[in-house]
Amino acid sequence: MSIFYTWLLQVSLTYLFMENVKQIIANHMDKIHLELVIRSYSPKTVKAYMFSLKEYFIFFSSYLQPDYVFFGINKNMDEDLIKKFLKYKKERDCSPKTLHVYLSAIKFFYQEVIRTPLKIDIKYAKRPKKLPVVLTHREIMEIIGTLNNLKHRFIIALAYGAGLRVSEVTNLKVYHLDFEEKRIYVRQAKGSKDRITILPEPLLEDLKKFTLAVKKDEYLFKSQRGGKLNTRTLQKVFRQALIKANISKEASFHSLRHSFASHLVEANLNLRIIQELLGHQSIKTTQIYTHIEPEIFRNIESPL
Repeated sequence: MSIFYTWLLQVSLTYLFMENVKQIIANHMDKIHLELVIRSYSPKTVKAYMFSLKEYFIFFSSYLQPDYVFFGINKNMDEDLIKKFLKYKKERDCSPKTLHVYLSAIKFFYQEVIRTPLKIDIKYAKRPKKLPVVLTHREIMEIIGTLNNLKHRFIIALAYGAGLRVSEVTNLKVYHLDFEEKRIYVRQAKGSKDRITILPEPLLEDLKKFTLAVKKDEYLFKSQRGGKLNTRTLQKVFRQALIKANISKEASFHSLRHSFASHLVEANLNLRIIQELLGHQSIKTTQIYTHIEPEIFRNIESPL
């Protein structure tokens, strides 16, 4: 056989092999998506896991040879290759938080989708401990004061006054508000959990009037087209208000929730109650707010 035909045969075999690999990856992605959806993972988690595993499969396939049994068929798992992938990502400036998502997605694939009996004994990357950015009550009032749009004012005030995540604000419907009991029923929040939080009394009367034009089963805060608001829109609204208020802190929309918790700690509210209001699974998550009480520092004088 001539050199040309030998080369052509090798190219053909390699092409067929790679096409087979692509098909196997596509089949796995379909199975992963189905498993995530039927387990009621949040759309955000589904998107993150699907992206992470696609990256991992592409990396994995670069190590394969035509005579190698591809992962998933014999439930093969190469722990060293997983470590190489994480190292590859770390060298490209992936944060510990992102590496954590990659590893979680990979573990989900092997343990929950193809159900390999092998244990992945890889520790999660250490995440730097950062204190949340907390705004003072005055700063929050200044932010709200910059907003001329009534809907936007309600959104920022309610996020702070009830300790809501941005996604929880966009998911609020009129019937979630109990004006008589001064409660908000937060449905299917993080971790697919329901909880109850407080409906701020200063907003009661104005919110009642605001809801008169909205049906009970409709979103409380609708987009211009009448549908659900985009979380990015609210984050943009907050950033613009922060700039207008001349506040230099690196705050985000989520800082409103941090501020809610921190201010309740300052008011000496029981930590367990704050945990319930925030919907934290562990009290340890809530305890971080006990380390950021600004009032303590105001009464301390340096020995300098």
